[in-house]
Amino acid sequence: MNLLINTVTFFGKEFNIDPVAFNIGEKPIYWYGIIIAIGFCLALLFVFSEATRTGFSSDHIANVILIGTPTAIIFARIYYVIFNWKDYAGNPSEIIAVWHGGIAVYGSLIGAFLAGFLYCRYKKLSFLQLADICCGGFLIGQFIGRWGNFVNSEAYGSETTLPWKMGVMEMGRLIYVHPTFLYESLWNFVGFLIIFLFRKKKQYNGQLFYIYITWYGLGRIWIEGLRTDSLYFGSLRVSQMVALICIIVGSVLLIRGYMKEKSKI
Repeated sequence: MNLLINTVTFFGKEFNIDPVAFNIGEKPIYWYGIIIAIGFCLALLFVFSEATRTGFSSDHIANVILIGTPTAIIFARIYYVIFNWKDYAGNPSEIIAVWHGGIAVYGSLIGAFLAGFLYCRYKKLSFLQLADICCGGFLIGQFIGRWGNFVNSEAYGSETTLPWKMGVMEMGRLIYVHPTFLYESLWNFVGFLIIFLFRKKKQYNGQLFYIYITWYGLGRIWIEGLRTDSLYFGSLRVSQMVALICIIVGSVLLIRGYMKEKSKI
């Protein structure tokens, strides 16, 4: 019997989930990684399609992906380690052990967009045009990737009695919690639909990107408040702080862009 089986009760159904999908030799292949890979591949299909539609070079997209993917992973790990330093201060060799878990979405986004920004500066391309092309892909990856948290029985919220509560085993007992992975997955899916439906009507480069950071921030700031595994800076939840910055910056840039376009009429 696999002692790592995760038992989850959801909408009245009990799921006994083995995190390992299959083995290649003695190497386990996890459902979490498969789900992330599916989200990544679908995101790439969307991004390349958008690049073709908008006339942005697919070669540049490929280069940004090759540079941005490892950068995103590195920044996701750095972000997690910095704000969870107490777990690594006495065991620094674990800092690079990303295979033991411990990455943060906001860190990966910062790393990916930073890599794209520096590439565009070097190649004298429009970073905002690139960001508009990529943000829909990020939302695809995010709303699919969150289901990896479901199979791992993680990233859930505080206890609740709501009809859509999710039952998980914690400290040997069954508790019912907010399925925050589902909240964020659905929020990101709606965000993707907004980006997808609006993309052909955008008025200036950067508009979709500003919508993305504002929308994601709005969702993350309240969903993070329900979670029990947040990273903290003092008494403040780090993701809520970053989400608030995204909301403010994104909203200001959207309003400024609107006023500029209005002045042209």
